[in-house]
Amino acid sequence: MAISTNHATSLPKTCLPSFTALKVPSKPKNIHLGRPGFKRSSISCNVTEQISTVCNMNGRENDFTTLQRPDSVGRFGQFGGKYVPETLLPALTELEQAFHSLADDEDFQKELGGILRDYVGRESPLYFAERLTEHYRRPNGEGPHLYLKREDLNHTGSHKINNAIGQVLLAKRLGKKRIIAETGAGQHGVATATVCARFGLQCVVYMGAQDMERQALNVFRMRLLGAEVRGVHSGTATLKDATSESIRDWVSNVESTHYILGSVAGPHPYPMMVREFHAVIGKETRRQAMEKWGGKPDVLLACVGGGSNAMGLFHEFVGDSDVRLVGVEAAGHGLDSSKHAATLTLGEVGVLHGAMSYLLQDDEGQIIEPHSISAGLDYPGVGLEHSFLKEKGRAEYHSATDEEALEAFKRVSRLEGIIPALETSHALAYLEKLCPSLPDKTKVVVSCSGRGDKDVHTAIKHLQV
Repeated sequence: MAISTNHATSLPKTCLPSFTALKVPSKPKNIHLGRPGFKRSSISCNVTEQISTVCNMNGRENDFTTLQRPDSVGRFGQFGGKYVPETLLPALTELEQAFHSLADDEDFQKELGGILRDYVGRESPLYFAERLTEHYRRPNGEGPHLYLKREDLNHTGSHKINNAIGQVLLAKRLGKKRIIAETGAGQHGVATATVCARFGLQCVVYMGAQDMERQALNVFRMRLLGAEVRGVHSGTATLKDATSESIRDWVSNVESTHYILGSVAGPHPYPMMVREFHAVIGKETRRQAMEKWGGKPDVLLACVGGGSNAMGLFHEFVGDSDVRLVGVEAAGHGLDSSKHAATLTLGEVGVLHGAMSYLLQDDEGQIIEPHSISAGLDYPGVGLEHSFLKEKGRAEYHSATDEEALEAFKRVSRLEGIIPALETSHALAYLEKLCPSLPDKTKVVVSCSGRGDKDVHTAIKHLQV
């Protein structure tokens, strides 16, 4: 069971007008939001802190087989919350109620399952990467067995379509005719534009101007599908800024608009909801593993930016203590540089985009701008449940540099005839460090979260082939 203690948190009448970070002390008192000298808006917040002590029926901590994730107030331990303008609270409540009501709705589940099968192309294969396995075989002939969970083979080329389909069906049930989304690498934007075209809904996608330049192909795809792509030029013109603009739009148009948030971040119920729509990845993996070798995977490996593909894979196995969960962040130019996106490795607890999680921030609680060669990992925050799993020691998080990801991008392309997304390439890069330490025949499943077509123009600038 989860035991919660309520602590009322006093907030000024400025709730995320600039959507900047909020550094959280160990015992939050008065919370100041916004940059020093920033003109306050009249938007107010209504937030109650829920600090939860995690235990099971026997009082033992960290029993993930019985632990409710999230708890009854939408928190993963200390992480989560609804740090949003009051305008959005009714919409979030409505969304949560609708989501739970559809869990046992046979018509909804049948429609969702049919579209995932016939339109998306699920289930995605669990592919034995024979030549990659051979590459990591040690001189004595021993080594791990490597499998790729092929989310890159989904319609639109990534895992993002799972969540987009689920949320657009939910939006239809709520009577919303206008859809907005944020995107970094463009894959979530493409998935959202795709489902809006499929169901005849208006679609607006916010994308950082820098990301639009390095992901021009996906920008064209979204526009071809009928979406309006709005460039964001504020800040670093990347995913963080696109997310902020999406939230501002939602505040202004909440009655008619549904926001399809693309990762396991943001205010409750989004982290839970996005995870559940992606949980099909892990469920399929368990079933496919039983069919292929008669047991569970030993190690699950996935890249982590916001972390939706990783949570989709991990969620099914969080309660299996004998399955190792490994996430890989973007180390950019190196962890000792100022150019990285290793939030779980070097971040601190704070609030951004409506929820408490680990963030890259300075001593004043302002965002330290992230960097990654991968637009999809270029985010200063991380999914709330990843922060929780890190804090509880259930999952481990490492990092790979731009250079290491590019080498993996090339290596897997040549060994397996699969061009992985640069996001996925970070997880594949960590195999260089992971595989030498694994016992013989260890079964490793890597989430191949997306295909690399979108990243070829970026790779051309860095790779000699």
